[in-house]
Amino acid sequence: MQTAEMTAKIAAGHGFIAALDQSGGSTPKALKGYGIEEGAWSSDEEMFDLIHQMRVRIITAPAFASGKVIAAILFERTMDGQANGQPVPQALHDRGVVPFIKIDKGLEAEANGVQLMKPMPGLDALLDRARGLGMFGTKERSVVNLANREGIAAIVAQQFEIARQVLSHGLMPIIEPEVNIKSPERAEADAILLDEILKALDAMPGDDKVMLKLSLPAKPGLFLPLVEHPRVLHVVALSGGFNRTEACAELAKNQGIIASFSRALLEDLRHQMSDEEFDRALAEAIDEIYDASVDKVAA
Repeated sequence: MQTAEMTAKIAAGHGFIAALDQSGGSTPKALKGYGIEEGAWSSDEEMFDLIHQMRVRIITAPAFASGKVIAAILFERTMDGQANGQPVPQALHDRGVVPFIKIDKGLEAEANGVQLMKPMPGLDALLDRARGLGMFGTKERSVVNLANREGIAAIVAQQFEIARQVLSHGLMPIIEPEVNIKSPERAEADAILLDEILKALDAMPGDDKVMLKLSLPAKPGLFLPLVEHPRVLHVVALSGGFNRTEACAELAKNQGIIASFSRALLEDLRHQMSDEEFDRALAEAIDEIYDASVDKVAA
């Protein structure tokens, strides 16, 4: 797929984005959910090999090529890996799936109610390599725990600074300032985040666009001004700790927002399944998330 085709596919949003980018500290938890306990590997290399095998099994399953998954977010090692003898980005292109890469290196300690992204040394080189491998865009995550305007403004400023760097390499940034859905100030944090993002979008020079990956808001429909903003290619939602049924119910209440789920997509998949069982479980998850992404209900 050429860049224009990938841009059109994401803008149309006829489907959802699979988040397959667990890394570092989240990998053991993802493997445990898949039915592989922590004692099954003796080194980080073996652990990453196991998670890579899981991801390859997902992206090469028949259900993944149904047309309902329009994009996938990859961990850097997955981008550099192989799937049935092909580079993973090419395997996704061949299945009509637009590839993104997670570029953040994790989170700083909380300050002012938020967790900023850690420094990203070597980012320019990574972005050049990603572009050369046929990646369309990036994803970078920070976290909002409390409704602290100073903290939220700092997160948005950092996210848009990284987004400008990503855009300068010809890639599409997915800005992800996640609001913790367990926050006692969730609704207030959502509102402040909306305000700060709108200010940042309005201040963007030129005609570049970005994507936004946001927690499902406490108030359905809150993020419609972002969905409709001319500088936003598409708004996607993370599941954020909701199970799939809960996440899909909330997603369906938000017009114009499609899913970018990880745990909610993978929760029923197990290493021990036969290929037929695995594909059936994956297909059921894909169908449910697709329906919530494209078939909306009144809030």
